Amino acid sequence: MSAYSKNSFEFEGAKASYLVGGAGFPILMIHGSGPGASTMGNWRLVLEPLAQRYRIFAMDLIGFGESGRRPKTPYFDVNFWLAQCKAMIDSIPGGDIGIIGHSVSGALALKLAASNQRVKKVLTTGSMGAHFKVNAATLRCWTAPKTRADLLELAKATIHDQRHVTDAWIAGREKVLFEDATYGPYFTAMFPRDRQEYVDDAVLSVEELSRIQCDVTMMHGRNDIPFPPSMSISIAEKIPQADLILLARCSHSVAVEYPDKLLAAAHLLFGSPAPEA
Repeated sequence: MSAYSKNSFEFEGAKASYLVGGAGFPILMIHGSGPGASTMGNWRLVLEPLAQRYRIFAMDLIGFGESGRRPKTPYFDVNFWLAQCKAMIDSIPGGDIGIIGHSVSGALALKLAASNQRVKKVLTTGSMGAHFKVNAATLRCWTAPKTRADLLELAKATIHDQRHVTDAWIAGREKVLFEDATYGPYFTAMFPRDRQEYVDDAVLSVEELSRIQCDVTMMHGRNDIPFPPSMSISIAEKIPQADLILLARCSHSVAVEYPDKLLAAAHLLFGSPAPEA
């Protein structure tokens, strides 16, 4: 990623790592919470195109990617990650910003919009933030794979068309999951409670939803089984200005399955001049 520089800051005893690049309207990008998730794992197909139009701050949540690990439990902590995102926003110069958030970070993005007037535009993909009952596919997404076969089962749960499960996708996840012997135990330790409680932790209250006044676009795969589209539908119904895009033949990994559609939605939401020839 030659167009990006790597940066970090200390937050609550851990390193928070992020990539920064491009110019223009600033956008904070935040990935999901599956095993091996990271900025590059989630956004690698859209980072460069977005940086041609915007100033991108793509951050790894603590416990993922190149960020450090939280020195004390709980490791899966929506409020902790929300505070990390607020610290990141405080470090971004200027005024208005946008946020792109995936899965649990879709909920984080919406919570930030409800509490920070600098947030003027939000784009979510496969967002959490409403009640749903966990299922076998959800459990697969929150269980550390121990073998390549486990990893391929995770891909089946999150990617509708398996042609998108490329060698690069597999290699990227294998590097994170299997080369560091401590990663699997740390990820497993994120979930000492019933998985349903982690879904409920991310739910936005009616009061929070009422405070979201910025422009919102929510994208969700119609075939998303682990984190069903009913969540985005429910949330969008409570935000009068929210646009809702349901993608056919798409599961949970919108940025992997339909990067061009994500980019088109981003350009419509965030605006910007066309890239220079």
